[in-house]
Amino acid sequence: MNKTFKVIAIIGKPRDPNASHTHRTIYHWLDAQGYTVLLDDRLNETLTDLPEECFCSLLSIGEHADLAIVIGGDGNMLGAARVLSRFDISVIGVNRGNLGFLTDLDPDDFEGPLQTVLNGEFVTEERFLLEAEVHRHGQVKSHNSALNEAVLHPGQVAKMIEFEVYIDDVFAFSLRADGLIVSTPTGSTAYSLSGGGPILSPNLDALSLVPMFPHTLSSRPLVVEGNCRIKLLISPDNRGTQEISCDGQVSLPVSPGDEVHVFQSTSKLKLVHPKNYSYYHVLRNKLGWSSKLF
Repeated sequence: MNKTFKVIAIIGKPRDPNASHTHRTIYHWLDAQGYTVLLDDRLNETLTDLPEECFCSLLSIGEHADLAIVIGGDGNMLGAARVLSRFDISVIGVNRGNLGFLTDLDPDDFEGPLQTVLNGEFVTEERFLLEAEVHRHGQVKSHNSALNEAVLHPGQVAKMIEFEVYIDDVFAFSLRADGLIVSTPTGSTAYSLSGGGPILSPNLDALSLVPMFPHTLSSRPLVVEGNCRIKLLISPDNRGTQEISCDGQVSLPVSPGDEVHVFQSTSKLKLVHPKNYSYYHVLRNKLGWSSKLF
């Protein structure tokens, strides 16, 4: 049979060592079907019983695998996405976390849905990422990418900061607040949602800007076109160091007087879902929305 995917990688370090049972089960299931299986090298201390030659870096997985199965919560998916989005690789998630907006498959009942995907029956969805850059004296001092959001916030808890927001180099507004969340549609159900931001349909080409505890009632979330370049001018009067947090996993230091640029990345994450996948079903399930009335 002509297989849609030939080289399949298993990614995601389990928080609980007992969760590695899922990794082993999926490895042996794929191996028995004749697939070449690669393993995230962060798993080599946990899965000591599996062949050593299978373990490799995320970069190597991106270069050689056709499909990556990310096991864990959305945090594992976010970390993998920032690397794998640079490559032509499909990604599917097995949920061993809490909410699991990005991870479709049930670890206790993955065989049927995963087999259907491996048979070529799936839907593909591209999610764009953000690039965040810190500029100082006209030079890029640091940068990283984010699938969910880039967040400007103080290094200390509950400390107000001042900054100006420019959209495509046009002044939009100034803000005295605890920070600002710049979110992708993918991230609109994450930190942005907790901050009062809107839920954006995942295929929208848009960004949301959500002020965090603004010191004026007139500040409201703003949705702009996805190709806009967001520039944050940090007040030179701010005290201490601020940060830009990418997906809550990578922090870039920001000093008073710096500029922060946030814009859409050229990289895209290629998610695959079982054919019966519905984003709105996921929303209803995760957010506890009411079922049909009639």
